[in-house]
Amino acid sequence: MNKLFLTFCCICIGQIYAQNKGKSEQEFKINDQEYLEMRGANVMLAHDFYPESHQGGIGIIQNGIRIATNGDLRLEQTPGQWQPVPKVGEREVDLKKQEISVRMSYPDPDKNRVGFNPIIYPDLNFSYTLKVVPQGKSFKIIVDLDKPLPEEWVGKVGMNIELFPGILFGKSYYMDDSFGIFNRQANGPGYYDDDKKYQLKPMATGKQLVISPEDEKQTLTIENLKGNTLELLDGRAQHSNGWFIVRSLVPSGATKNAIEWLITPNTVENFIYDPVVQVSQVGYHPEQDKIAVIETDKNDTNVKKATLLRVNNEGGYSEVISKTPAKWGDFLRYNYYQLDFSKIEEPGMYVVKYGDYTTHAFQINKDVFKRNVWQPTVDYFLPVQMCHMRINDRYKVWHGLCHMDDARMAPTDLNHFDGYLQGEKTLTKYQSGDHVPGINVGGWHDAGDYDLRVESQASTVQGLSHIYENFGVDYDNTTIDQKTRSVIILQPDGKSDILQQIEHGALSIVGGYESMGRFYRGIITPTLQQYVLLGDATNQTDNEIFTENGNTNIEIGLPGAPDDRWVFTEENPYRELNTAAGLAAGARALKAYNPQLSGKCLSIAEKIWRITEVDNPLIKVGLASELLKTTKDKKYADFLVSQKEGIVENINRTGWVIGPVMSLIDDKDFEKSIRGAIEKYYTEIEALGEKTPYGMPYEPNIWGAGWGIQNFGMKQYFLHTSFPDIFPNTYMLNAMNFVLGVHPGVNTSSFASGVGSRSITQAYGTTRGDFSFIPGGIGSGTALIRPDFPELLEWPFLWQQTEYVLGGGTTDYIFLILAADQLLNKN
Repeated sequence: MNKLFLTFCCICIGQIYAQNKGKSEQEFKINDQEYLEMRGANVMLAHDFYPESHQGGIGIIQNGIRIATNGDLRLEQTPGQWQPVPKVGEREVDLKKQEISVRMSYPDPDKNRVGFNPIIYPDLNFSYTLKVVPQGKSFKIIVDLDKPLPEEWVGKVGMNIELFPGILFGKSYYMDDSFGIFNRQANGPGYYDDDKKYQLKPMATGKQLVISPEDEKQTLTIENLKGNTLELLDGRAQHSNGWFIVRSLVPSGATKNAIEWLITPNTVENFIYDPVVQVSQVGYHPEQDKIAVIETDKNDTNVKKATLLRVNNEGGYSEVISKTPAKWGDFLRYNYYQLDFSKIEEPGMYVVKYGDYTTHAFQINKDVFKRNVWQPTVDYFLPVQMCHMRINDRYKVWHGLCHMDDARMAPTDLNHFDGYLQGEKTLTKYQSGDHVPGINVGGWHDAGDYDLRVESQASTVQGLSHIYENFGVDYDNTTIDQKTRSVIILQPDGKSDILQQIEHGALSIVGGYESMGRFYRGIITPTLQQYVLLGDATNQTDNEIFTENGNTNIEIGLPGAPDDRWVFTEENPYRELNTAAGLAAGARALKAYNPQLSGKCLSIAEKIWRITEVDNPLIKVGLASELLKTTKDKKYADFLVSQKEGIVENINRTGWVIGPVMSLIDDKDFEKSIRGAIEKYYTEIEALGEKTPYGMPYEPNIWGAGWGIQNFGMKQYFLHTSFPDIFPNTYMLNAMNFVLGVHPGVNTSSFASGVGSRSITQAYGTTRGDFSFIPGGIGSGTALIRPDFPELLEWPFLWQQTEYVLGGGTTDYIFLILAADQLLNKN
């Protein structure tokens, strides 16, 4: 009986989906991905929930561009990152009613963190259902409350939807009979609301808003079907990363249909996404596989010829190849084709043309990776990120001498707003609030918020050490002086920049360990006011050590304020072992350059090896391998042999670590087991690589995949060089190509800023407030708007797409480029 009923339900659902497919393509319907679809427009509900980074609630994609997001009830006019959000229930799809809904409720206990500057939820508990309902070429947003709002919250809770500013600047709008433009910067007049927060007066109010009526691809109409008013707001009054917001308040006493909007996104008739050709923005080595990936609309059946053109030195082009590209198949929401031009080896500049699309010029050249590719990261990004230094660059100072007042011991029992946890003890001889000496030296600012995360410091040291010992890089283009705490970009000082950067990271880690008798977890500002700083890092603190007799009531930003960064500690064997592995690698690199620091690195790493107790010995494999390379001590080889079973079972994580030390382990049975596991692992990689048109494992996620793919590529180098008869260099090179431009979506930029013909030039780094970039910074890359839309916006405030970070996010990139140059030019 149950089987018959289940079969009947499946048949009915299938019939309803089939009926939906029979509807006009120019009307919204619910598709099998559980979102509203019309040719040229999509409406998602609760596929993503990342509202603090503008990805959640109701989202709208119009003519191939995501134009709106975070459609939901909010407690503020213009909410920011650390403000209340609802708890999201399961999405429900009713095909008969033709509606998609999700249950929401305030507060969200998972977000209500206890700590310093937490998300503070008011004493308000209410639940509601958020719906989207297709209405021909329009759709409705409907909100049903379980019960009316408390009267004290009437006038505060409203329906918001955020509009992406990057495509609206300079465009016009109409609100009923009033009109205006979307300004590039936030303009007054403003006022203070009941909570004493500064707000900008609404740009417009009325019943019907028409956005960008002059551009048929962007025209969007929002109509409030209830009696309350729509407001068009500028969300940048308090938050530099704010978007434009459309809002209407929940009326007093309302429950069913408390909010009812009708939204009409104009679509181009028979819209077809313009084809995109994805190539490396840098180019290719003559002996490298060269495959241009062509991305087309699923409705595009007009397959054209793809043409490889050589750029002539006297001007114009010469046709080299012209043929119909091979169909790869479907991936995400697009069809994919490939043009293989691997046989073309003649040096020169080339473009690929498909229909009206022509790529930027790229080169084919055996020296393609020798200059202008990895160097910007060493010349600019690493120096700019250096803490406790002044960074000079010709007519410019990237930042002044900073954070010389590092650091005060963090308060106990604290959950910091950026995720650092300090337990009930400081785990050191220092008490909360004490100045901890010896840590105002070395280190790099991680990401765009100036903190020092120990794992970022250690992995950067380790990555740079691997780069130095595998590729012998003695490149010198920067002056770094630890005595004067100054850096001069584009001015050589006769010393290896890589070694100087390794030294800089090691000084921070060793300094912290020597001062506290343990590794720090992180060093970060105590207040949100300091944390959100955009600009010169020297303005984050006053560089004066706060004393015990100081006045803790002095306002942040004034001389003598308790603005010193806090240092956090923790008991975390996994992180301690990984940090020690970074020091063990650094000890090798620094042995001749700075013998004293090298000895300290090794001594600390060996001590961590001795004193760290773990439940799972497998987490010591990384440190054992680094110490084996550094000391050649047989006890580390014996340990690795003793962990053979765990290493084999986890070969996807351990293979790249074990491969480089196999020659130092004299055990035939161990070698045989490892090789057998490596062969099985290769078959897994091979199968995963066939699932995408990019020739390697790739599963898009809400965060850009660039860093993970770089890391995968770096590991592939060690697998290839350790087991060349099993692992080819193909996956490593495909990973590099992905980062350099061969990735999904309309934005084919290189993830490395300033690298290649087209690159990310608005990034989530310390210059994001200027809509700018740091050369050589590596963005997180193309993200996924679930369930199937790849996106890399030209916008500097989306950390899941363009954030720079230290660690593997930086060093894996340098490694990949140098590895490609080494392997392709070894003959």
